[in-house]
Amino acid sequence: MSNELVSWSMLALAMPSAVVAGVFMTFSDLVMPSLGRGDAATGSAAMQMINRKVYRSVFLVLLVGLVPVSAAAAIAAAMLAQPVALPWLVAAASLYLFGVFGVTVVANVPMNIRLDGMSLAGGEAQAYWPDYVGGWLPWNHLRTLAAAGTAVCYMVAAVLLAQAG
Repeated sequence: MSNELVSWSMLALAMPSAVVAGVFMTFSDLVMPSLGRGDAATGSAAMQMINRKVYRSVFLVLLVGLVPVSAAAAIAAAMLAQPVALPWLVAAASLYLFGVFGVTVVANVPMNIRLDGMSLAGGEAQAYWPDYVGGWLPWNHLRTLAAAGTAVCYMVAAVLLAQAG
């Protein structure tokens, strides 16, 4: 496989990684701070509805789909002996698998499931809401940075491969 084709492939992987980072950043920068400033009933109800919608979204396809694709890209680079890009592809896969998907599965999703199990904007959800926001948001910041880092690693790999031509 030519370096040019692999380079374009890495740019193609950078785009959905950047989209995932952008969605996470939107929550870190706008959505959660706004919901957190409002009353607990409104915030918890809105987040319950968002969490229920995400299971039927293009975002979830990108979030989960990039897991095997990132792993495959790093393995393919190792097998195809692309030493100039290999560290960047391994870094991209590691950031995504552990910093994005791992954090999502271990930290954010369990909090979402707990909130979702409560009645919509009910007293239990309202009582949990401050802890939810305070705990969920730092993990989301980490996912944002990891997804952005993944995109950067793919772009650097693409440039290096193009230069190695």
